[in-house]
Amino acid sequence: MEQQMEKKYAIEVKDLKIRYRCLKKLSIRKSLFSLKKSKTEVFEAVKGVSFNVPEGEIMGIVGKNGSGKSTMLRAIAGIFSPDEGSVDLHGHTISLLSIGVGFQKKLTGRENIYLSGMLLGFSEEQVKEKMDEIIEFSELGDFIDKPVKTYSSGMYSKLAFSIAVILETEIILVDEVLSVGDAKFRKKSFRKMESLIADENRTVVIVSHNSANIRKLCTSVLWLHEGKVKMIGTPEEVMPLYDEFMS
Repeated sequence: MEQQMEKKYAIEVKDLKIRYRCLKKLSIRKSLFSLKKSKTEVFEAVKGVSFNVPEGEIMGIVGKNGSGKSTMLRAIAGIFSPDEGSVDLHGHTISLLSIGVGFQKKLTGRENIYLSGMLLGFSEEQVKEKMDEIIEFSELGDFIDKPVKTYSSGMYSKLAFSIAVILETEIILVDEVLSVGDAKFRKKSFRKMESLIADENRTVVIVSHNSANIRKLCTSVLWLHEGKVKMIGTPEEVMPLYDEFMS
């Protein structure tokens, strides 16, 4: 009798719940008289989500806007703690590629490379060794020594992508950044992502509205709908139903 190899997981998410508290909407007149008694409403963005990602798997996460995809990715990355449930990365290093996350805007691009690298667990010397490669891939030129607050969203995402793919953490979370930048950079980013995926020890989770990218890059797909898992399966199983739902 053949002994089955136990599947190793890079990411285990169990009963994840994330809530936001926001001020209850009032009319201007009511607001003026209710400043001391402002009521808050609780919005549950992620509602008891559970799933596992085996080591070396490329999981795509799809869902309409507001379904909780980016919120869940930030919780997995450890940017904030969930209200309930758990995320276990089993000691793997992790990076999040997302516009607007992770940079100190008063610092230059170069300074942010050092900061981001050390936050990911790399030494200053390790980051320095990769510095020229990161700058070259980002195509930022002289802007690398200007404050990040002067960057466009495209430049911001180019730098974020370059840091994550050149420093190569064991888990990479990608939040829509494959669709940012000019056509030339998008093509280069896609090729780089394909080469990273070829490493069987690297685990990647991609949030994207681009069905073609999900079908081409991913080995599994999680469909998130209104904060809950609607379906998990292969791209061949999930994407036809998702595309039909979204059409």
